[in-house]
Amino acid sequence: MKLGLVSAILDQSSYEEMIDTAAELGFACVEAACWPQGAAERRYGGVSHIDADRVLEEDAYAAHIRDYAREKEVEISSLAYYPNTMDSNQEKREAAIRHLRKLICASAKLGVNMVTTFIGRDQNKTLEENLELMKEIWPPILKLAEENQVKVAIENCPMLFDQGQWPGGQNLMTTPYIWQKVFEILDSPYLGINYDPSHFVWQRVDYIKPIYQFKEKIFHVHYKDIKVYEDKLEQCGIMAYPLQYMSPKLPGLGDVDWGRYVSALTDIGYSGYTCIEVEDKAFEGSAEKILDSLRLSKRYMEQFVI
Repeated sequence: MKLGLVSAILDQSSYEEMIDTAAELGFACVEAACWPQGAAERRYGGVSHIDADRVLEEDAYAAHIRDYAREKEVEISSLAYYPNTMDSNQEKREAAIRHLRKLICASAKLGVNMVTTFIGRDQNKTLEENLELMKEIWPPILKLAEENQVKVAIENCPMLFDQGQWPGGQNLMTTPYIWQKVFEILDSPYLGINYDPSHFVWQRVDYIKPIYQFKEKIFHVHYKDIKVYEDKLEQCGIMAYPLQYMSPKLPGLGDVDWGRYVSALTDIGYSGYTCIEVEDKAFEGSAEKILDSLRLSKRYMEQFVI
């Protein structure tokens, strides 16, 4: 397995500075944030270290992206963009799909051949209605991915954290039950999972068993921890906004058993990219704190992943 970082935490850095940081800290890879230029809509969203339009339009720029990472001996694990491709707002939906399609083509041109994203959800529709909507929206996206031989890895984050995302959340692929439904409908070898155990912790879902059940579908892995505050959970229950009873933490500072998690990945023979995702508010506020978060996370995960 290759240990890397999700670049969104380095939102004040240029592409070159981000790659330099990864190299200096000894990371093998980066999941490169690739939002549309100037399209920040939420915390950790809107970061763009690679301009997909320029990759597609300028061969010299694309070559620079490839060459700079290669010179620093840092691989790009995927191009990352986490929008809602099934938004009830048609304009937002079309914009998200349009940029995702660009990323698929850009990923192929760069030789990365992976995009990490969400499948989306109309938060005002039922599960069954969303599955029907997915049948309309996603086959053309996957056809493009197949034509370009680019894997699409869907993270299992419910995107159900604030008033604007309630009810329903903004990402359909949140549980093993729904994964199975989606993979039956969208039967493509290019559709898989960006596996993040932290989202299962606060949903009270076993985060080990699905590794074995969906071993052929795990394309990419996140290392992000979560801390559930049991006293708050007892007061507000699991139907409350999740941020009322949990918070993201650095690996080792929350409730994920990382030894069991990585052990399961080794059981299934996973040898791909594994990226630390930092969303721990305790390490925000300065560039040095951010670097400390990456150093600490890397040091901790190197117990399990070299």
